Parts: sequence; C-alpha cells; structure tokens
Amino acid sequence: MRVLGIESSCDETAAALVTETGEVLADVIASQIATHSPYGGIVPELASRAHMKAVIPVIRRALDKVPGGLSGVDAIAVTQGPGLVGSLLVGVQVAKALAWSLDKPLVGVNHLDGHLFAVYLQRPDQPARQTPSMPYVGLLVSGGHTALYRVQAFDDIALLAQTRDDAAGEAFDKAAKLLGLGYPGGPIIDKLAAKGEAGSVAFPMPMASRKTLDFSFSGLKTALARHVQTCGVPANEAELADLCASFQGVIVESLVRKSLLACEQEGLDRLVITGGVAANRGLRARAKEACDARGIQVFVPPPISCTDNAAMIAIAAAHRLAAGERDELSFAVYSRDPDRKRGKFRRDGTLVERKPNAR
Repeated sequence: MRVLGIESSCDETAAALVTETGEVLADVIASQIATHSPYGGIVPELASRAHMKAVIPVIRRALDKVPGGLSGVDAIAVTQGPGLVGSLLVGVQVAKALAWSLDKPLVGVNHLDGHLFAVYLQRPDQPARQTPSMPYVGLLVSGGHTALYRVQAFDDIALLAQTRDDAAGEAFDKAAKLLGLGYPGGPIIDKLAAKGEAGSVAFPMPMASRKTLDFSFSGLKTALARHVQTCGVPANEAELADLCASFQGVIVESLVRKSLLACEQEGLDRLVITGGVAANRGLRARAKEACDARGIQVFVPPPISCTDNAAMIAIAAAHRLAAGERDELSFAVYSRDPDRKRGKFRRDGTLVERKPNAR
C-alpha cells in the first residue's frame, strides 16, 4: 500500500509517499524560513498564502519520484490539526479534492500522532534503524508543543503531562530573537552552545520538583531577559556561546529529567524523543547519556524525520487504513487537539479538573 501524505500545519508545505511498513519512497518539503525570518516568527497569513503557492508543485515533485505517480497511490493522508487553521485548510482541501477525484480512501491525521510515529520511518538515504516496540514513553518537543505521552498502541495514546506555558521550541526562538541571532532560533542556539560551557551563567531549573511531570519555560525566558537587561548581549562569540550553552543546558536537562521520571512512573524502559527540537544535538547527546545510565532504550528519529514532514503523516495514516478506517470528505480542521485534555496532571496521569469560575 502506498499512502500519499500531505502536511501544511504550520510553515512547511510537504508531500510524501510511504508504504505501510514505513518505507519512504518520496519526501518533498518546501520551507518558508526566508518568508518569516524578517519578522522573527511565523506570520499566519503569509504562511497560508505560501502554502497555496507551494502545495501543488510539492505534490507533483513527490509523485515524480515514484514510478506510476498518482496512479500508484492507494490512499490519501493529510494533517487535520492541530496547527494554523489557514495553513491546515490548504492541505486539507487539496487532499479532499484528490481523494474525491480518484475515489481513494482519505484519512485526516493528528499532527502530534505523526510526530510520535515518525520513529518508524525507514528512509533510503539513512541506515536501517531499530524501532521501538510498544508501549513506550514519548517526549514530543517542538515549537508549539512540549508534552509527554504513553504510547500503548497506534490507536491508544495517553497524554501524561505538558508545558504549562511556552513550548521548548518557542523558548529557543524567543531567546534567539532577544539575543539578535535570527530565526529559527533553535538551530542557531544549538550551534553556538556546542562551543560554549553550560553552567557559565546561572539559570533556574523550571519545574524542578519530582512531584510533577509538567514543563514550564516562561520563567526561564524571563531570567534570560533580565540577564540581558543587566549585562547586555555578550560582545564576543565566546561569551555568547557560554550564554547559549547555559540557556540550552537548562532546557535540555528539564526535558531529560521529566522524561526519565515519566519512564519511572510508567514502568517503561523505552523512550522516544521526537518533534523539531529533537534535532537539537545537545538534547540528543544528553538523553543518550542519561538513558544509558538508567538502562533505558532511547529512540530519536534522524533530524529530517523530527521536523515537520509529510512522511510521518503518511505512516500514522497507514495503520488506520490497514484497520479499515477512512474519513468522510466533510471532516473539519482544528487548531487544538480536541481529544486530549489540557491542564495540570497528577503523578498518576489523571487530570486535575479546574474549578468553575466563581460568580
């Protein structure tokens, strides 16, 4: 079975052809970094317009890489949400049109599921990779999301904890903007941090208590802003590298500590780290070091599978299609995940219900 995946949730227009076993036959991505860099972040209106221009050429390029092209497609998969509504609509409408005109099954995929299952992709330009058996703890860390999941099966995913404010990737981007480093900030800070010494600048460890799996990064951003206000942006590269290493080090340590605690609480010895920030070299190295010391297997997809791509959307859909599932053409997009509750979680994973507003 060949699944055509389409991704347009944020600022990458992507199309891919993937088999039910995770073999990536084609994967094409059109980036919008140049469009959004002058603004230091993603402008939703510009993103949706860029998707409109790129989506058909990207799909054609993906199909051109596979003999038979469109005639060899067995099903269509597309990101349904969460994401920017205007961007999502572009990919979804094209996917619906293709599915209707070709009379092919259509599946709307949760973007977060795609990230969690990206670890099962096998790319022709990458060596064969060991994949995790289920269940496992999944750390999904990106520009818009930072959360821990228990992945029991392809159709059984439980949210354990999440950030109470900013995502880790957002913290990186805003820190880079504050330091005048450009956009996207994560890769720039990661590159500088590799030359610096973590701990050179003291930053507080957010949500340090072992009583919670939740994350928080807004206070860390404030601490960096106060440091810059007091000391200014470092004038030389060595000091800037130390500052970036210290900032990144705290984020990485927070992510790794909470992930290990989740494995301990869930009684699992398998951890999957995915999402755009999983491409961070500091995070990958620290996670391996900490997991090796605890006897935990850690699985991190190659960087191209960590960032937004359509191959992960196709592999997430393939398992639903194999079970006979398909969606109606009338399905709607959503900006937030409607099936997974948000808020504060107890140690046993249950949600702390918010009290109704006092009248």
